[in-house]
Amino acid sequence: MIQIQEIDHLVLRVVDAEAMIRFYCEVLGCNIEKRQDDLGLIQLRAGRSLIDLVPVDGKLGRMGGAAPGAQGRNMDHFCVRVEPFDHDAINRHLAAHGITAGELVQRYGAEGTGPSMYLCDPEGNTVELKGPALGSELRTQVTP
Repeated sequence: MIQIQEIDHLVLRVVDAEAMIRFYCEVLGCNIEKRQDDLGLIQLRAGRSLIDLVPVDGKLGRMGGAAPGAQGRNMDHFCVRVEPFDHDAINRHLAAHGITAGELVQRYGAEGTGPSMYLCDPEGNTVELKGPALGSELRTQVTP
């Protein structure tokens, strides 16, 4: 049986790579880990995971078909775990970058139920910021 431990990386097909780099690095605190401009691949470090940006006009991007848009998204949303999760500080930081997040809601995630809020990147991808699980609902393993 395959036992998944965590998300290794996700790949976003992008139109404006520089705007996306600014958002993920300046707003969400990622760092550029590796660039392969000949392929059209920018890999951003997001904690223990990677967020890969693939410009649609690059070598890899041209192989993926049409660019993402309001009527043709590549995914619904993805979630990044944030620690510490200080809702007021996060909102101040986002506001300083001209970004408004959705309301704070308790949602279930990999660790259990905890604080969560949604926002959008420059190309309309929904990003969920997730805080720690509340109480003893920590889930570290799923049993069949």
